[in-house]
Amino acid sequence: MEQQRIQVIGGGLAGTEAAWQIAQAGIQVVLHEMRPMRLSPAHHTGELAELVCSNSFGAQSSDRAAGLLHAELRHLGSIIIRKADEHAVPAGGALAVDRAVFSQELTETLASHPLIELRRDEVTQIPPEGVVVLTTGPLTTPALAEDLQHFTSMEYFSFFDAASPIVVGESINREIAFLASRYDKGEAAYLNCPMNREQYLHFWQELCAAEQTELKDFEQETAKFFEGCLPIEEMARRGEDTMRYGPLKPVGLFDARQGDYRDPENKEKRPYAVVQLRQEDKAGQLWNMVGFQTNLRWGEQKRVFRLIPGLEEAEFVRMGVMHRNTFLNAPQLLQATLQFNQRPTLLAAGQLVGTEGYTAASAGGWLAGTNAARLVLGLEPVILPATTMMGALFEFISSASPKHFQPMPPNFGILPQLPVRIKNKRERYGVYRDRALADLDHWMRMNN
Repeated sequence: MEQQRIQVIGGGLAGTEAAWQIAQAGIQVVLHEMRPMRLSPAHHTGELAELVCSNSFGAQSSDRAAGLLHAELRHLGSIIIRKADEHAVPAGGALAVDRAVFSQELTETLASHPLIELRRDEVTQIPPEGVVVLTTGPLTTPALAEDLQHFTSMEYFSFFDAASPIVVGESINREIAFLASRYDKGEAAYLNCPMNREQYLHFWQELCAAEQTELKDFEQETAKFFEGCLPIEEMARRGEDTMRYGPLKPVGLFDARQGDYRDPENKEKRPYAVVQLRQEDKAGQLWNMVGFQTNLRWGEQKRVFRLIPGLEEAEFVRMGVMHRNTFLNAPQLLQATLQFNQRPTLLAAGQLVGTEGYTAASAGGWLAGTNAARLVLGLEPVILPATTMMGALFEFISSASPKHFQPMPPNFGILPQLPVRIKNKRERYGVYRDRALADLDHWMRMNN
């Protein structure tokens, strides 16, 4: 009986990694890539794993989130990281590559593998049978996106990704920020950073003057239809008080430590504006800045948002973004194995599942490809330890709140907390790294 072939749709970083892992497991794989027959608005070549925005995979040091993910993928035999190491160029503390040579060699390596068939065609519908891995990325074509929507029977994607910054909970000054819900409705679910009039006006002026990132042409076309989710800086430019009647409205928020704001004698203690942060994960380690979707440059975001009382030393694990993107509501649709709940033989990886960054896309490709191969071989799909960056990332996207889900990059805030708090950040991250790599080594011995 002829062995089943796995289909991988999309030849970016995730698809390239997935196809390689499937072939390395001894399974035949068809890798579909529409380029160069049809280019996306962001791509310029027909090579596999083309790096569109930057040639950097992020920080190299393993006591950084991206660097830890590099280290884990090296342990697991990632083709993407192996080729990145081979074609690295000087970039300070980052892993950066000669992008042209990197993509060309990956294309040649996969095309010459006896178990990989590279098909240059556009897939407009999910194959109805067999094991399939979707890795079509943030610019999934309209036809396939429409079929995905039909398959999931829900508004599963965003065509314009408006995401607010996410802050590590330990870096928020709890002597200033207070826990409360508006009008005390339900449990106290938000951290609130109060501003007086002087603080608010200074923040408003700096926000209005901050430098924005230029949108690409295809993003500008989409942005003009996105009135319902304005960047915070655009809201600020519409008037001094616009934010105070929007996401920064101070009404109904009371800090019990300051007495009852509803008491007329405490009127002067009422905040002039309030920035709210919503809990992003089960453990309360990550907090989302409510209503702060933004198109500011990342350096400007850090400078301006640290003017908010309580966020003076904020540690950002994800910056705010406004750009064209297509991603699944992963917590509602996917398991931590990257299998779809309603069809376990269909898997997804890359930015389509709500991870951010080149290395995270490669990690998703490794997991989806590995599990696709295991399905064909009659083996149980695997998940990685939650103490590893890979395990924590895919646990997060499969278990976050579906209502507020937004793409997430690798970061130490999603890892299970250490039994003892370590104040020094570099030392703390080093302990996270040591635990992650030790647990990964143990997991690999148990699963080989």
